[in-house]
Amino acid sequence: MSVLSDTIEKFIKSLMSEYEGKIELQRNELAQHFNCAPSQINYVLATRFTPDRGYIIESRRGGGGYIRVVRLNIDDSDHLFQLVTKRIGEKISERDAMDIICRLVESKAITKKEGALISAAVSDKALNIPAMIKDSMRANILKQMILVLLSEEAQ
Repeated sequence: MSVLSDTIEKFIKSLMSEYEGKIELQRNELAQHFNCAPSQINYVLATRFTPDRGYIIESRRGGGGYIRVVRLNIDDSDHLFQLVTKRIGEKISERDAMDIICRLVESKAITKKEGALISAAVSDKALNIPAMIKDSMRANILKQMILVLLSEEAQ
């Protein structure tokens, strides 16, 4: 099933690049195109096109319903501020941290190497501390690393 999800994700991303980061999809038509259940499309959208990865999903149900996928602009300083202060917050799980790092790499805000270094620093393996403080420590490290890398002085 992962191969199908990867294929659907790549297809949607290719459409996004063609249409400047904003597309409207018909879930049933997309499911027919990939010969899968509509729930598979929902799964891909829910797991691969999240705000942490830089997407907003809007939908309208009914006969003329659609799913709109919008790519957020990482250059928008307000979006970056929201990412660092609101989304990361006081605590963040390893999975959510990796999604944010992936988003920054995909948008070329940071390099793959920088992303790999941040990922290593905030991984459960690196944070060999009690579970009750691990997500707080991860959030602090992640926020500081992102702010340093994206600051004007680091350029």
